[in-house]
Amino acid sequence: MAKPAVANIIGSGIAGIAAAIRLAQKGYAVTVFEANAYPGGKLSEFQLGAYRFDAGPSLFTLPHLVEELFLLCGENPEEHFPYLKKDESCRYFWEDGTRLTAHAEPEAFASEAERVLGEPAAHTLEHIALAKKQYEATSGFFLERSLHDWRTYARPEVLKTLAAVPSLGLTSTMDRIHRKQFQTDKMVQLFNRYATFNGSSPYQAPGTLCMIPHLEFGVGTFLPKRGMVDITNSLVALAQRQGVVFRFGERVTAIRYASNRALGLTLESGEETQADVVVSNMDVTPTYRRLLPALKAPEKTLRQERSSSAFIFYWGVRKRFPELNLHNILFSEDYPGEFKALFDTKVLFPDPTVYINITSKDIPGEAPQDGENWFVMVNAPADYGQDWNALRAQVRASVLAKVERVLGVDVTPFIEVEDYLDPPRIQSRTSSDRGALYGSSSNSTMAAFLRHPNRGPLKNLYVCGGSAHPGGGIPLCLLSGKIVGEAVPQA
Repeated sequence: MAKPAVANIIGSGIAGIAAAIRLAQKGYAVTVFEANAYPGGKLSEFQLGAYRFDAGPSLFTLPHLVEELFLLCGENPEEHFPYLKKDESCRYFWEDGTRLTAHAEPEAFASEAERVLGEPAAHTLEHIALAKKQYEATSGFFLERSLHDWRTYARPEVLKTLAAVPSLGLTSTMDRIHRKQFQTDKMVQLFNRYATFNGSSPYQAPGTLCMIPHLEFGVGTFLPKRGMVDITNSLVALAQRQGVVFRFGERVTAIRYASNRALGLTLESGEETQADVVVSNMDVTPTYRRLLPALKAPEKTLRQERSSSAFIFYWGVRKRFPELNLHNILFSEDYPGEFKALFDTKVLFPDPTVYINITSKDIPGEAPQDGENWFVMVNAPADYGQDWNALRAQVRASVLAKVERVLGVDVTPFIEVEDYLDPPRIQSRTSSDRGALYGSSSNSTMAAFLRHPNRGPLKNLYVCGGSAHPGGGIPLCLLSGKIVGEAVPQA
């Protein structure tokens, strides 16, 4: 009996796990090599005393991309991956006392925005309709297929995209489109926020990214009932049921190749593997710099502007805040200044926008009954050698001051346990170049086309994950794994 074809995958981020499942379904004997002792990359968890925290991504949209992996393997996703749908997407707070609940249902959101902000409901509904039109016109072309395969451009979806070009905002920015659409500054700021979903600036990112709100208002905001980490855990378990082997604590030091073909991997232990297919779920920059140092690298791609990173505090707070829900935003008073600091001067802004995620609002046991698990994040520049120890003290003070001004409570005495994540730690733990959360930014019209393709520089080497096409974030990483899975030939 012939031995099965072998696939080696570097990294167990969500894209690598998805690719592993798809390659196993194609008949490959799949082994995933992960340097950490746990799977998931950014999508992992940890415990601090009585408080549980998801370490990274906190927003879950497009759950069908997880479900289809179970369906591909002939399993019922409801039996393995339970989740709930939220009836509101976010709560927004401004320092002048304005508070707005963004209901998941578009009409209810538009009505609330008119009542609270004075923004005509018709403006909001028109913009949500534009987001849907942009998404439906481009997802089949930009997101679900390789932009570097000629067959993508021969598909019928291209005609839909071309017909929608006038509405895509390619020659404008998100901010300009929002200022034309809305009459209130607060509504402009609220929709400008969606640029951060891929680590970009609304003052530079193309208007095409106005499609992002469709994920919340057109599809919905969801939460796995066992926490965000269950996306990782349930898919790892699914992969293992398909025969995928995970080797944790196994750092890859090189991709071996000859005659334009990958031969296998070299591990830090000195072990050499043999593989018919190699997939790198590692950031493309260290993939070239560390694993393929003698191979000519695509310098134009690697030199692209990095996306934003993050400064995250994990606080176990022994107090309940009924005015907060799962997702909460405390806006900066100077949004343009915040993004100028992020991308131009690369410093932390003294009045940052603060995002607070509290999964204990929906999941019992995440925190003590009289407490909450606060995941507190501010946008940060990528790591260019800043003094992060000094900046940590600065941003902590800024966040605490912002919370006190907006909520009227000094939360400091209620913080029982604490940890943090900064750009250097993100790079160290996930190999993300400079700690950027999404690889390169989308601060130009051509950014989508300049991302690294899903095919690597060797004939049987493939690339997936947040630094490759179609981009970062859970949905796009799942799509990245899908594109690779479909590109690899049947075993």
